[in-house]
Amino acid sequence: MTPEETAAQRVTAVLAERDAVQANLLELDGSFAKQVLEGAALTGQTRERWASASAALATLWETFLAYSAVVDRIAALGTGNRRPARKDLPELSALLTEGCVQLPGAQVPLARRDLAASGRPPVTLAAAVGAMRRAFAEVTEVTSAVEAVWAAVAVPLDAATEELARVRPLVDGLGADVEAEFRAADDALRAQRAAANADPLALWRPSSAGPGPGGSTDTVAADRLREQVAALAGRITDVDRLRQQARSRIDGLAAAVAAARAARRDAVAARQDAATRISALPPLPPEITEPSLASLGGLAAGGQWSRLAAELDRCEAELASSTAQTADLRAAAAGAIDKRDELRGLLRAYKAKAARLGAAEDHDLTARHDKAHGLLWTAPCDLAAAEAAVAAYQRAILGGGGRR
Repeated sequence: MTPEETAAQRVTAVLAERDAVQANLLELDGSFAKQVLEGAALTGQTRERWASASAALATLWETFLAYSAVVDRIAALGTGNRRPARKDLPELSALLTEGCVQLPGAQVPLARRDLAASGRPPVTLAAAVGAMRRAFAEVTEVTSAVEAVWAAVAVPLDAATEELARVRPLVDGLGADVEAEFRAADDALRAQRAAANADPLALWRPSSAGPGPGGSTDTVAADRLREQVAALAGRITDVDRLRQQARSRIDGLAAAVAAARAARRDAVAARQDAATRISALPPLPPEITEPSLASLGGLAAGGQWSRLAAELDRCEAELASSTAQTADLRAAAAGAIDKRDELRGLLRAYKAKAARLGAAEDHDLTARHDKAHGLLWTAPCDLAAAEAAVAAYQRAILGGGGRR
C-alpha cells in the first residue's frame, strides 16, 4: 500500500471509532436512569456516587468535543473523493499518532512545567479514547445499577400498589382497625418507593468479583411488604364479604347449631343402646353451646365487622369441634357392636376348625372356647377381655393342629 492508501485506511477507522463513541454517549445521555438521576433529590450512597459520576460525564463530554474537533480535521484532510494529498501526510500522520487532544482537567503544577510547555500537554487520539472509556464505565456502572434496582423493587412494590388499589373502595365502613391498617400499609408503600427513588444504590449489592458490572438487588423489605399487603387485602376482602353476608351467616350458624344438637341426641341414644351390650364406651360429648345470636346481630348492626368475623369464626370452630366429638361417639358405639359381632363370628369359625382337626373333645380347647363364649354373650360385653380370650383360643387351635 502507498502512504496515501495507508493514511486513508487509518482515517476511515478513526471516523468509525468516533461515530461509535458518539452513539454510545448519546444513548447514555438519553437513558432513563440518567434523566431521572439528574432531576432527582438524591440521598445517601446514590447522591455521592452520582455526584462523582455526573462530574465524570461532564468531563467525558468535554473530552469528546476536543477529540471530535481533531477527528473533524482528520476527516477534512483524509476523506472525500480523493485520497489524502501527499503534502497533507505529515499533518495527518501527526494528528493520528501524536498528542493532539487537549484533555480537560487540572493544570500541571508550575513547578513541574517546562518553560516552553503549556499547562497541560495534549494526548493522542488513543489516549483520549482511553480516558473517555474509563469515564464512560464509571457513569454506566452507576446508571446500570440504578436501573437494575428500580426494575427489581418495582415488581413487589407494584404488586402491593395494585392490591391496595383493588381493596381501597372496600375499606370505608369496615371499622377503625381495618382503616388504620390500610393507612399504615399505604404509608409504608409510599415510604419504600420514595426511599428506592432517592437512594436506590442503598439496595444494590455489588458482585463479589469486584468493581464493574454485575450485582444484585436487596428486595427483602419490598417482598415482605408485598406479603403483608396481600394478607391485609385478603382480610379486607373477607370482612367485606362478611358485611354483605352477615345476616345469612348468622342464620346459618343458628341452623347448624340446631342440626348439631339433633345429631348429638341421636348419638347419645345410640350410645345408651350400645351401653346395654358393651362396657367401657367413650364418655358422652359436651353439650352444644348456644351462641349469643343477639350479640352477633348487635355487632352486625353496629358495623363492627372485624369483631363479628372473629366471633363467628370462634363459634363455628367450637361447633365444628363439638360436631366431630359427636360423630366420634356415634362411630365408637357402632364400632363396638360391630367388633363384638366380628369376634362372635370368629369364635364360631375356629370352633368349626377345631372340629375338622379332631380336637372337638380337647378339654383345654373346650375351656378356652367356653370362656370366650361367656364373655361375648354376656351383656354388657367386656370387648378387651373377649378379644383376648378369642385370640388365646385361636392360638391354641393353630398350635395344637400342627402337633396333631
